[in-house]
Formats: sequence, C-alpha cells, structure tokens
Amino acid sequence: MRPGGNRGWLLRLVIAFGFAQGAVSMARPAVSYRALALGADERAVGVIAGVYALLPLFAAVPLGRRTDHGRCAPLLPAGVVLISGGCALSGIADSLATMALWSGVMGLGHLCFVIGAQSLVARQSAPHEQDRNFGHFTIGASLGQLVGPIAAGALIGGPDMAGTSALALLVAAAGAAVAVTSLWRIEHRATAAKSRTQQGERVPVHRILRARGVPGGIFLSLCVLSATDILTAYLPVVGEQRGIAPSVIGPLLSLRAAATIACRLVLTPLVRLLGRTALLTVTCLLAAVLCVGIALPVPVWALAVILAVLGFCLGVGQPLSMTTVVQAAPEGARSTALALRLTGNRLGQVAAPASAGLIAGVAGAAAPFVMLGALLLLSSAVALRSPARPAEDSGGVARSRRQGVALGRKGDD
Repeated sequence: MRPGGNRGWLLRLVIAFGFAQGAVSMARPAVSYRALALGADERAVGVIAGVYALLPLFAAVPLGRRTDHGRCAPLLPAGVVLISGGCALSGIADSLATMALWSGVMGLGHLCFVIGAQSLVARQSAPHEQDRNFGHFTIGASLGQLVGPIAAGALIGGPDMAGTSALALLVAAAGAAVAVTSLWRIEHRATAAKSRTQQGERVPVHRILRARGVPGGIFLSLCVLSATDILTAYLPVVGEQRGIAPSVIGPLLSLRAAATIACRLVLTPLVRLLGRTALLTVTCLLAAVLCVGIALPVPVWALAVILAVLGFCLGVGQPLSMTTVVQAAPEGARSTALALRLTGNRLGQVAAPASAGLIAGVAGAAAPFVMLGALLLLSSAVALRSPARPAEDSGGVARSRRQGVALGRKGDD
C-alpha cells in the first residue's frame, strides 16, 4: 500500500496517542499529590518525578536502533500496557519507594509509545504529506496534555487527598487502556516489509553526536522538556503552599497545554517569518523570564497569563530542536539521532527534578522555577550560537520534505 494512501491509520494513531498522553498528563500531577499525602517533602517529589525518566534513559537508543529497520507497531501496545500498569500500581502503592518504581514503569511505557508512533508516522507518510501528518499527530498529543490535568483537578481534592489522588491514577490507567482499541493492524504490511529489506551499516553513536548541530539540538530539547516536566511536578506543590486548590491547578496546567497547541498551529509561518535561530532564541529567553515570574507571589489571574505565554514559548523548542537534530544527523541514522535526543530528554527529566528537589528543600518550592529560568537562559544562548540551517531560507520547505522533516513533529512532550 502506498504510504499515506490510507489516512485511517493516522486518525486512529492520533486517538490512541491522545488517550495515552492524556493518561500520563493526568497521572503526573496525581503522583505528586499522592506522594504529598503519603508524607513526601519537596525533595521526595523531585526524586519521584526524576525516576519517571530513569528507566527510559537506558532504553531510548536500543529502541531507536530497533525501529530503524524493524517493525514499530509492537511498541505501541507494549507502551500502553506499561503506562496503564504504572498508573494503576502507583494508585495502590502505599510507600514512596514503590510509587517511584511504578512511576519509572509509566515513563518507560510512554517512551515505547512515542518511539513507535513517531516511526510509524515517518514510515507511512508520503514525503509531501509529512508536514501535515506530523502536525496532526502533535496536536493529538497536546490535546491529551490539555484534558489530563483538568481531569486530575476534577478528581483530586478534599480532606482525603491520598484517596482522591489514588482514584485519579486508577482512572488514568483505564484511560490509557482505551488506546489499545485504536491500534489493531495500524502498521501497513508493505511498509513493514520494506523496512526489513533496507538494513544497512549502523552509524556509530559518537559520529552522530559529533555532527554539527546535533549536540545543540539535544541540549535545547533537554532544557525545554525539563521546564515542562518541573512545571507539571512542582506547580501542585506551589499551589499547596499558596492555598490554590487542585481544581484550579489542573486547569492552569491545561492552559499551558492549550497555548502549546496554539503555538503548533502557527509554527510554520513563524519559522518563515523569523527563521529558526531567531525564533528559538527569543522564545527561550522569554520563557526564562516567565519561569522566574512563577516564583513570585503573583495572583492566580497573573499566574494564568504567565502560564499561557510560557506554554506558547515552550511549544517552539521541541519540534524545532527535532528538526535541527534530524537535518544535522548523518544519512541513514536519523531514527537513532532522534533516539539520542530522547535520551537527552530523559537525562534532563532525571537530573532536573532531582536538582529541583534539592533546591526546593533548601529554598522553598518556588526556587526550582528560578533554576529553570537560568537553564532556559543558557539554552537561548545555545540557540543564538547554533548554525543557520538551510530550511530557514526559501528552499527550506523543499529540503525539509526531501529529508522527511516536519516542523510540527514532536518527540515526547
């Protein structure tokens, strides 16, 4: 079957990713609230948030190598099972150590699903359809990020915080399980067979990392994802200290996701208007200032404005850093380069929350947002020094299509 010839698979993938991402986005703040109810302090919340990325940290590159020349569809149901199981077992866990363990299982499941889905879109889209198809795929994921925190905020609250957060995690597990219903025969046999016949010599990892533009793209992605991750984990803690109810924190996190959706809808014209380097530099710099603003004791309406603008700015970094990495990677190693980018993301998800937990334990729950400001400020400097890519000129669209790159593409947000 011709790639892109049957768009039913794309709609089903978007639906499945929406449920899977919605479950994860619902579970992450629920895990923080349940940990607080079980007696965790700011440091423990940071450690649990970091363990979410610990198992995926070691699995990304092997999974990326596997999908270069093999089938990617089996990763999708495997990811769903791990997400659902991690959510459910976190909900019934009665200790912080077991919560951290099941949080790691949830993170591994999310990684499996993201790598499988990303490879599927690239494999089954004709070159001229990839921009559109990756854009739809990304928006589907962002819709899950929009709905998940709202659902968590609606369920969590009241005097029994441990019970309501456990209920939210069980509901998230059920929501993730629904994703399996959209995955039946989602990978075309022709494209799967073709991938098995296109095996070539593997490009060494060190050669990929030495390619100009790859390290900078990985670092930018790491910074942006760390900001999103810490925001999700620590906004509930800040809300508890400032007397903001979970029913308000959930919509605030969803507002950030909605702004990210809006950003992705206008990303291509923004790149054409400003260029990739300028757009990355400006948005990272503005995001740094806004993160510091969250640390200030501002009213809820001002916090909502800050999160909306911050969500728009953070929506730029992930897809454009992916484009940068893919265009800079050696021919025949793009899937592995994207897996290395995911490894960098997971490293940031381990180190950033753990560092944030240490800082929060010393200086308070708002201090990690100041740390984020410094990190994003550094990323803006990296973006400013990054080499201009050919895709920023008038021939960029054609070159991006030849290379199978989509501006709206997203690795794991």
